Amino acid sequence: MKSILLSVVTVLALAHLAQAEDVTVKISDVHLCCQKCVKGVATAVQGIDGIKAVADKDTEEVVITGPDKATVQKAADALVKAGYFGTCSDPGIKIDSSTGAKGVKVQTLKVVDAHVCCPKCVKAINHALSEVPGVVTNTATKEVSYFTVTGDFNDADVFAALQKIGLTGKEGQ
Repeated sequence: MKSILLSVVTVLALAHLAQAEDVTVKISDVHLCCQKCVKGVATAVQGIDGIKAVADKDTEEVVITGPDKATVQKAADALVKAGYFGTCSDPGIKIDSSTGAKGVKVQTLKVVDAHVCCPKCVKAINHALSEVPGVVTNTATKEVSYFTVTGDFNDADVFAALQKIGLTGKEGQ
């Protein structure tokens, strides 16, 4: 009886040791200007099993906790797909900065999959794009699925400006 009990205790102890610690990363400098932005983060990672994401509007940080790095990477990818961008505290978790931009001069650029939920998002985008040499105007308005940038500018500079303020998107057709 003692040997069975000792075996059970040993198996339980080994199972506990084998269980990995949760992985937690902080993504900083994320555009989180309002509660809709915060809710957008929760929506972006919804459905990824084992993920907890806490967005803090005041610090512009998203803390992601999950059972392993692969799952946390899925959550980070979901944030980027939802139009958010930032800097990750763990170099093993990659924040995808690819946008489809070719680094060439264009006169018109369609930006898709950017997070634009409110007037503050629009104001931030307008300010960021006003810093891009050659950009004349853009059509960003709240809750749009895409906006167009016009002028004579480098397409990659538009996305660099968006990513600098914690947003991103993709070049649309």
